[in-house]
Amino acid sequence: MEKFMNDYFMLSSETAKQLYDDAAKNAPIFDFHCHLDPEQVWENKSYSNMTEIWLAGDHYKWRAMRMHGIAERYITGDASDWEKFQAWAETVPYLLGNPLYHWTHLELKKYFDIDLLLSPETAERIWNDCNTKLQQDDYRARSFIEKSNVKFIGTTDDPLSDLKYHKLLAADASFDTIIAPTFRPDGALNIDAPTFSAWVEQLEQLTGDAITSLKDFVNALKERVNYFHKHGGRASDHDMPFLIYRAVDETEAEAIFLKRLQGSSLDEQEIIAYRAYLITELGKMYAEKQWVMQLHMGAIRNNNTKLFRQIGKDAGFDSVGESNFAEGVSKLLDGLELQDALPRTMLYNLNPKDNAVLTGMLGNFYEEGVPGKIQFGSGWWFNDHIDGMEKQMRDLANVGLLAHFVGMLTDSRSFLSYTRHEYFRRILCNMIGQWVESGLIPNNTDFNNKMVANICYGNAHRYFLDR
Repeated sequence: MEKFMNDYFMLSSETAKQLYDDAAKNAPIFDFHCHLDPEQVWENKSYSNMTEIWLAGDHYKWRAMRMHGIAERYITGDASDWEKFQAWAETVPYLLGNPLYHWTHLELKKYFDIDLLLSPETAERIWNDCNTKLQQDDYRARSFIEKSNVKFIGTTDDPLSDLKYHKLLAADASFDTIIAPTFRPDGALNIDAPTFSAWVEQLEQLTGDAITSLKDFVNALKERVNYFHKHGGRASDHDMPFLIYRAVDETEAEAIFLKRLQGSSLDEQEIIAYRAYLITELGKMYAEKQWVMQLHMGAIRNNNTKLFRQIGKDAGFDSVGESNFAEGVSKLLDGLELQDALPRTMLYNLNPKDNAVLTGMLGNFYEEGVPGKIQFGSGWWFNDHIDGMEKQMRDLANVGLLAHFVGMLTDSRSFLSYTRHEYFRRILCNMIGQWVESGLIPNNTDFNNKMVANICYGNAHRYFLDR
């Protein structure tokens, strides 16, 4: 039987194959947003078995296993690693049509040279073959990065982080990949969270300056932005379940901030006003540093309260929201633009119905000499499948400039997830190949090769690093 994962998997035309071979296949990876642990990179972590590297922390897989009826004991519970791997192998044959089926076999093929399809019948052989290889020195954390030709990794980091491992990696001449911190100030923005006052106290201790006013708080955050920039930070990231925006002056925001620090609860309008004020102040800081501001919008988090209490966040109980953020995004970007403080901004949506909202927003704001200053982020989370990624790129092309798109990211905690870039590149080349062969765009090999190479790597490198 022909191998499922052959060289031209997903490439349905000769033009698609040519584009993939010549422009995409060997392009470096610029992974500007992920959730890898820099400590594991620094220590060059080794993994005892496939469950540890492949299933631990992967809420995509956990979610699929639950939908297949697997007991929680075999997902996040006390079952052995082999039993958890068996449960995943039991689930995989039923994932036809789900990108997890493709990712699973791309990862087995790319990193372990395994062509077998994972199933209960092949599980033990694959388990043993992979685990044997994981004991070798070239199957440690750094090796997976190097094998994947990754030139840049943007981690996701709390402003309270001392960036210890980023600093150690930057000083390590033996490792070439840039591991850059990304400023993720959820603790500062989520004023309604029970942990807010404790987070402010930690920030106070970290900076060594008392925080008795909103101005003190903003100055402390600016100090952390400067610290991140000094140690390679070039981007921020924000989880925005909703985005309602209005102009808020410092006096109003100050009263809300002090009320919360004194232990009082806030109403919905006060929370909205505070977040609008602070995201504006943060945006100004990012613009000053010429950072990229990333806004991930529309997730409903921790829907299953019972299992959230049992397991915690990021465990597979999040889903797509219905938040209407068109006016909020417009007012935020416009408010920053009015102050000449609009940073390069990437807009990600979780609900594909909002593609038109964001692609239409891109042309409203620009900067001379900066192609694609406002970016429509790649198909995110519930959209990182064939239909979702094609729709994201088609919708971008319909009203914008696909050629300036900064491409794919892993958004993952796994060192094996770089095949998501390969998956995206195959989808991109297949789509462009179809356009060429159906006569929708010219068969201009040089230009099309350059466009694909730029979407795969060059555009992101310029967008995040070239100033």
